[in-house]
Amino acid sequence: MAEPASQVVVYMPRARFLGLMALFLGPAVAVYTALSIYPLLATMGLSAYSTDQTGGYHFVGLANFTTLFTDTDWSKPFWNALRNNVVFFLVHMAVQNPVGIALAGLLSLPGLKLKGLYRTIIFLPTMLSVVIVGFAWGLILSPLWGVAEGALKSVGLGSWFAPWLGLPSTALVTLALISVWQFIGIPLMLIYAALLNIPDELVDAARVDGLGHFRIFLHIKLPLVLPTIGLISILTFVGNFNAFDLIYSVKGALAGPNFAADILGTFFYRTFFGNQLQLGNPTMGAAVATTMFFIILAGVAAYLLLLQRRMNRYAF
Repeated sequence: MAEPASQVVVYMPRARFLGLMALFLGPAVAVYTALSIYPLLATMGLSAYSTDQTGGYHFVGLANFTTLFTDTDWSKPFWNALRNNVVFFLVHMAVQNPVGIALAGLLSLPGLKLKGLYRTIIFLPTMLSVVIVGFAWGLILSPLWGVAEGALKSVGLGSWFAPWLGLPSTALVTLALISVWQFIGIPLMLIYAALLNIPDELVDAARVDGLGHFRIFLHIKLPLVLPTIGLISILTFVGNFNAFDLIYSVKGALAGPNFAADILGTFFYRTFFGNQLQLGNPTMGAAVATTMFFIILAGVAAYLLLLQRRMNRYAF
């Protein structure tokens, strides 16, 4: 009789075990270290230096962060970008995840026809390039040649149309909704998969007790998929605070109008590489990138320590 795998590992010589670990994990660890860990450490190290007029680097410790948080020329655009990033994230949380949950609940209804077609249509924008999505929506919403105004007029809502991407009050929310439209398929598929894993016995017992589809979803299915919803929320947080490509493809590096759509990603890009308004500053750019990393790290740590433990009780 073959021994269990755990027993095989126990009796395996240590040298052979370490050799197998190096063989199977070594390449992945090497690639991850070269492409992720080393650049992160190098960026943190660069944030502690400053350059002079000759291009030489001088160690300044935390002076770049002090400048970033307190100097008016740097702190004002930084806090504006951070505030916009929070709004960008909250729009996703308020729209993307609830709509994804609702769509997943509808697609999980028994007897619904063409489920595969609906899933494909909803998930299709996720596979498109962000640049293509941004360019297409820029054309659709254009007040000059876009089709949005005509579409609203055809249903009697023409007075609602406005140049949403060109107004400081609506540009950021409009871009966030475009992002929601593109990536709604991800929470949909994750929650849908979690709903399919719920034991049929629980649902059948609820039907015997006289519960309808809505109450079954609200009182039985939804609590059981809370860990998945929590995972989607933290993935949304990380993705939104790393966002850059959609804003850049639609509004450019300046994220106008008047920096109304500026987020940390575009602020970092302008700081590091420069633009028509300022020269690139790699050390200050590294400070911005390091700050972004610690913001994301704090959010992930808070999720793991404060929420994940509580939601694990709902796992089955």
